[in-house]
Amino acid sequence: MCMFCAAIPTVAASGVALDSKQRKDAEKKGKAAPRIRPFPLLTAGAIFLLMLGSAYFHTRFPHLG
Repeated sequence: MCMFCAAIPTVAASGVALDSKQRKDAEKKGKAAPRIRPFPLLTAGAIFLLMLGSAYFHTRFPHLG
């Protein structure tokens, strides 16, 4: 498995954990969950870039992946 393919689940899990932590912290403070949630958007962007990198890597260097 290439480094891009291996990083996708790691980034996804980290993004979900950070978003969950942000929502739980807001709940503990008695506030509503934040309307602007940057972690899902940043996670989706990072996964998209990793998928582009993976596609490039696997098409240019098929014998390595």
